[in-house]
Amino acid sequence: MSRTRVYLACSLDGFIAGPNNDLSWLPNADTGPAASPATSAVTFEAFIADIGALLMGRTTYDVVTGFAGPWPYGQRPVLVATNRPLEPAVPEVRPTRGTIHEMVVQAKKLANGKDVYLDGGTLVRQALDAGLVDQLILTQVPVALGAGHPLFTGISQRHRFELRGCHRYGEQMVQLVLEPSSPVAR
Repeated sequence: MSRTRVYLACSLDGFIAGPNNDLSWLPNADTGPAASPATSAVTFEAFIADIGALLMGRTTYDVVTGFAGPWPYGQRPVLVATNRPLEPAVPEVRPTRGTIHEMVVQAKKLANGKDVYLDGGTLVRQALDAGLVDQLILTQVPVALGAGHPLFTGISQRHRFELRGCHRYGEQMVQLVLEPSSPVAR
């Protein structure tokens, strides 16, 4: 059964990007989402192998298209949630719009039984609030940014998570594998 999964790095103070979408604080930021492997952590390569389609926000898409190197998602379909005109970086990219439910359903159809990779802070928050996220893999980088784009600020309700794994990732990072429990009313 297809799952909706999140794979993100965040700072110790909960930011997924610094001001102006700065990612220079990430290890290997110039080569995209990959990082040095660890034996028990979920590498980007292992994660993406289970992904059939991606759903990402427009800001995330714009940042990813600025990465040096090859397109990091291969030939998987990529839906970009946007209301603005979109020039696809590769033929697999197409714009989408609608409710978070509608966009996740569309991505799952494209995933053809494999998992959906949900990327972008706004979409992740919307999907969490809608109960559509099955797994979050968060890799914490030991840096405090103080400002930027927060991962969880703006969710409309409290969320609890079940810890399914905690791994050292590379020399300096810690990876949490989380599954959402039912949202908790404030």
